[in-house]
Amino acid sequence: MIFGSFSNMAAGSQPLAVALLSILTGVLSFPLGQETKHTATCGYESCHATKPNMLNVHLVPHTHDDVGWLKTVDQYYYGDRNDIQHAGVQYILDSVVDQLLKNPDRRFIYVETAFFYRWWKQQSSSMQQTVKQLVNEGRLEFVNGGWCMSDEATTHYSAVIDQMTMGLRFLNETFGPCGRPRVAWHIDPFGHAREHASMFAQMGYDGFFFGRLDYQDRARRMIDKEQELLWRASDSLTPPMADLFTGILPNGYNPPQGFCWDQSCDDPPIRDDPDLEDYNVDDVVNRFLTIASAQAAVYKTNHIIMTMGSDFQYENANLWYKNLDKLIHYVNAQQANGIKVNVLYSTPSCYLQELHRANLTWSLKTDDFFPYADDAHDFWTGYFTSRPALKRYERISNSNLQTCNQLEVLGGPVSRNGHFGEGDSQTMMKAMAVAQHHDAVSGTEKQHVANDYARRLANGWQHCQVVVSNSLAALSGSSAQRIYCDNLNISVCPLTESSKKFSVNVYNPLARPVTWPVRLPVNGTAYTVSDAKGKAVDCQVVPVSRATQEVRRNWGFAVNELVFQVQAPPLGYSTYSVSLVKDGPPPTSTKHRAPTVIQNKFLQVTFNPDTGLLSSLSNLETKQSIKLTQNFYWYNASDGNNSQSDQPSGAYIFRPNSSTPFIISQTAKTETVQNSVVQEVRQWFAPWVSQVVRLYADSRALELEWTVGPLPIDDSLGKEVITRLDTSIKTSEIFYTDSNGREVLQRKKDFRPTWHLKQSEPIAGNYYPINSRAFIKDDVDQLTVVTDRSQGGGSIHNGSLEIMLHRRLLYDDVRGVGEPLNETSNIFPEGLVVRGRLLLSLDPPPTAADTHRPLAQEMVLQPLLTFTDGNLNPHTQLEFSGLQAALPPAVHLLTLTQWDKDSVLLRLEHQFQSWESKVNSQPVTINLQKLFSTLEVLGMSELNLSANQWKDEMIRFDWKPQTGKKPLLKTFEDPSVWEVTLRPMEIRTFLLRVSLR
Repeated sequence: MIFGSFSNMAAGSQPLAVALLSILTGVLSFPLGQETKHTATCGYESCHATKPNMLNVHLVPHTHDDVGWLKTVDQYYYGDRNDIQHAGVQYILDSVVDQLLKNPDRRFIYVETAFFYRWWKQQSSSMQQTVKQLVNEGRLEFVNGGWCMSDEATTHYSAVIDQMTMGLRFLNETFGPCGRPRVAWHIDPFGHAREHASMFAQMGYDGFFFGRLDYQDRARRMIDKEQELLWRASDSLTPPMADLFTGILPNGYNPPQGFCWDQSCDDPPIRDDPDLEDYNVDDVVNRFLTIASAQAAVYKTNHIIMTMGSDFQYENANLWYKNLDKLIHYVNAQQANGIKVNVLYSTPSCYLQELHRANLTWSLKTDDFFPYADDAHDFWTGYFTSRPALKRYERISNSNLQTCNQLEVLGGPVSRNGHFGEGDSQTMMKAMAVAQHHDAVSGTEKQHVANDYARRLANGWQHCQVVVSNSLAALSGSSAQRIYCDNLNISVCPLTESSKKFSVNVYNPLARPVTWPVRLPVNGTAYTVSDAKGKAVDCQVVPVSRATQEVRRNWGFAVNELVFQVQAPPLGYSTYSVSLVKDGPPPTSTKHRAPTVIQNKFLQVTFNPDTGLLSSLSNLETKQSIKLTQNFYWYNASDGNNSQSDQPSGAYIFRPNSSTPFIISQTAKTETVQNSVVQEVRQWFAPWVSQVVRLYADSRALELEWTVGPLPIDDSLGKEVITRLDTSIKTSEIFYTDSNGREVLQRKKDFRPTWHLKQSEPIAGNYYPINSRAFIKDDVDQLTVVTDRSQGGGSIHNGSLEIMLHRRLLYDDVRGVGEPLNETSNIFPEGLVVRGRLLLSLDPPPTAADTHRPLAQEMVLQPLLTFTDGNLNPHTQLEFSGLQAALPPAVHLLTLTQWDKDSVLLRLEHQFQSWESKVNSQPVTINLQKLFSTLEVLGMSELNLSANQWKDEMIRFDWKPQTGKKPLLKTFEDPSVWEVTLRPMEIRTFLLRVSLR
């Protein structure tokens, strides 16, 4: 439904075609419609006819093109570094288009828009028209359509939505409705998240296909013919909003054995000249019919799918198509002999359409597909933690990108071209989109490729810094230079280390006010801090810890840290002025003895004075207390040399040699810092493991800042380091993890909801991805741990929760990457050092989400600090909010980004599940016209989640679950034209036509 006064837009009057995100010159304006000729027969209309009384074999020619893995994304596109892997995407697309033109029956699907976008830019206008015709006729079909094929275990939902939107926007703008994928296609990711399925359903996909499934799960599903199912991917959204038909492909994503005709394969071609001695048509046909029959025996309908392609195949597409043409011809010729098999060129959407037409009922799945194992001792749970520094950098980059997007909107056109020059958000968008790839943030790429992903993110942030500086200059009225300090986590910021007077601008990307601790490296002993209203702010100076000095090495030289808490308004900033006090008092001293207790008005934390370790955690508001001990351990990584299996631990696989980890130290050396702003206990466990247990004055969460590395390998033992929290909570071997940062799933030790598990790896087989939080609970207490990046973890013992922090391995795990996960750097040639934070909260289970939901959002979208040296212009606006009022606690502003010259894309999210909060799990209504302080909303229209269809034009296939009646989609009326109601876990996407007030 379209509201307001959007000019030239009416429901159903024209398809939504969205503008390509400009890469070089900021946001460009494109027409909002892309007409497709009425002669187009794309999508389901372009499918070849099938035969109802036969087994129909759908051959799907495809290529799987990793957006970086063994080679960088650039090297893969151009075909560079073929000494590593022979692969060149540009040649694949050249060759496929040429071959499609030679036979109108042929089909091809393409997936990775990051590559197709590059190729498209390099084509002549006549070639572009040729390709458009192929798309309009359904001969070239896009599936999935995101910028990449995202990982599902280590990605955050906001970044996944962004990368999907970016890829689908390009396809929609370029090809119109014929460019819209009907099917989600995740053939390579290593396990599948429920939240991904929920997002795909809300993006309008009719179905979802993937290749990798746990070997025990597959065996059971083959027997029961349940390799195709209905996935109910939300327990909060009303079915079928998050229902997604899901198909498990029969052979991963490879061709049947003996039928690979790529130039990279060794299978014999079809030799069909009967005059030749090695004529093999009969043999090929017989083998194919045998394979087809075996496959049909484990699926439900008279339609089966075969993936004819694999990694970077079709560089010489003639080899494939020449043999596929013959295969189709010779197998179908047997119909005259009574063989009831019909082979055809097809696509996943055409196959899906036939399954839908079958009108069957399908088994219902409500959990997820983690963890994934491909053999008894081969659990793909190591990559949940692999490359922890890259995982954190990706998460910080997402926060910076959202800030960049918001300020580009709030600051107006001057943000892109202003006092500090030309900037853009698109470079960062592309870098973040590439980083979501299943061999990027997952940590399963070669080292030089990981370096390239990080370089792209850094380059994107440089572009965004110009946007941020221009916008803040426009909003504040001050064009003073802004300094960015990206290494504050190791107390490095040259300006604050040397300046006697400076200001700190704190921008808050959340739509509610936040209180945030700021720690700035300084060399003075006393400072004054004042807020935007000139009011003095309590601040303290503490010594830089020895651990931080060792981590930063020669990067910084501050001896102290200035600590204070800031308050920032929603979607806005507040400015704090800092001045050195000459001849001031000394900083807070450190005490070299184990404390017994630290506390504020919310929490009390006790320590064992004999060991220096945590001993209890109490919530003073709710009067609850638990025993809590915490320590660090390491699992000895398998080198693959034992009697059970030759599988080593590696970038993908987690396989410890023993179920009992080695404790790093029974005790911790401690020193204590206590003042009016912060209390912290600094713990040293080993030269390569330290931690700060920290409690700020106004915080309801206990912070554990861990520093791990360089992991020693002089003993020739690979190490997988965990921290473990042992509590008095009675968990009954159950714990909970989030799915891609959103809904929470229950996990039970040695158990899978859909099959009887034979557990063969008691540790690795009980690890799950943790994207933003995990918790354990009983009837009285819930301990929630909020993480600052994606990590792996489990609850191996009753009342305990362990999280893997860092891994250093000496063997490759034989999954293709071809090198051990043994990270070093220029700064740390002896091994990578990683620092991170965990936030702990203790609450009664009925109200725990009221604490951990906002806490997790603060960790994901954290304030951005910028610095200005000296005195500010007296006319500078020291405080600003882009909202007229803060959003309610249940509502999160997920997306605010410039769409075209006059339009912005807005996503609002209800961030609570339907069952988890008496107060916040309720519908909430927001008035969009009264939302922004600087933007006047002139018109609005609602889109699907990926912003490539009008919401009221998104019509999906409906499917019948075996468990009961087919659910009918409920529609809810909003209270008025401008008021929109959000229900638990609902994300609503709007295109707003706006003008600056």
